[in-house]
Parts: sequence; C-alpha cells; structure tokens
Amino acid sequence: MIVWVLGPMEKMAGRFVDGIYDCGVMTSVCFMVCVSLERYLVIVHPLWYRYKRTIKTSVTVCVMVWVTTIVFNFAVFPWVDDSVVKLTISVFLLLPFPLLIFFLVRTLKALSASVSVNSAEKRRIVGMLVSVLLIYTLLFLPITVMFLVEGAGSDISFLARSLCRLLIRLSPLADLVLYIFIRKATLGKLLASVCCCKEESNDSHTSAVNIDNI
Repeated sequence: MIVWVLGPMEKMAGRFVDGIYDCGVMTSVCFMVCVSLERYLVIVHPLWYRYKRTIKTSVTVCVMVWVTTIVFNFAVFPWVDDSVVKLTISVFLLLPFPLLIFFLVRTLKALSASVSVNSAEKRRIVGMLVSVLLIYTLLFLPITVMFLVEGAGSDISFLARSLCRLLIRLSPLADLVLYIFIRKATLGKLLASVCCCKEESNDSHTSAVNIDNI
C-alpha cells in the first residue's frame, strides 16, 4: 500500500487551490443574486432603479463581492477548523435561495399586471429568472447541502460527494446560458442564425425539387 505524505509546500498549495475554487463558487452565486435583483428592480421599482443605476454603483457592488469572498477564503478560513469552514460556506451559499425565489415571484406578479412590457421582453425576463433559480437549485444547492451535512459532522457517501462536485463543475456552462438571456442582442443573433439556417435549408430543398422537376 502506497501512502503519499504531503510536505508543508504541498499543503499550502492545496489550500491555495481550494481557496480559489471556493472563492469562485461563492462569487458566482453572489453575481447570480445580483442578476436576479437587477431584473426585479427593473420591473418592480423602475423609477427608483432608473435614477440609482450608475456605473459607479455596479463597479462598487462587483468590488464588494470579490473583496468579501477573497477575505473569507484567504484571511479567515485558513485559521479556522475545516468543519467551521464548510458550515460557513454552506450558510453563505444557502442564503440566496429564498432571495431568488422572492425575486422570481414578485417579478412574475409585476409582469402579469404590466402593460408597458411587450410579450417578447416578458418571456426573456422570466426565462432569465427561471434559469437562475434552476441553475442554483440543480448545481449549487446539492453541494451546499453536502457542506451542511459535513459541517454537522455526518458522513456522506463517495458517490453523493462525487455527484455534488461534478454538478458544481458544470456552472461555467450555466453562466453561458445566463449570458444569452442577459444579452438581448446575443439572443436575437442566435435566433436569427437559427432562422437563417432553416431558410437556407428550405431554399436548398426547393432548388433541388425544381431541378429534379426539370
């Protein structure tokens, strides 16, 4: 049986990599909440959002998110027990869940009574908010529950732990889905390209039929 013994440098490198990974996960969830909050404010409080929305505010929020996660992962977590780290991360990741549900429900209620927003824009907004909630529920919630269970001192099977970590690694693909919904121009180009492909396919089929008839 071979046993690997890690030296001080290897342990430090491992903790650094874990810190970067946890920082990325926490930051990703924070920005998902920011996306949902922004859509909620646009629909439910449009006047307030119009006057308060500035580049300075957006930059400040982004800096605060990154600074908070970096401080937690590199200035606090290295000095506390692993169970405390997992419990803290799980609570941090669990707090957005009720917020995402609240933003979705209130936005749906406001959209149903709104006459100034066209149907296409309503579908895009609802699709984005539902995507955020689904991404969080399917990819981030399992590992959050895993951290809660492990932080409480309970054991989790290897299969369940591997599945949770596999799901969280799919989050970059989920970010692509959110980008498509956020960028109206990107969504329009994507739909236009699909329509063009269909039209070209139909034109090719029509030409082939005409040639055969000749």
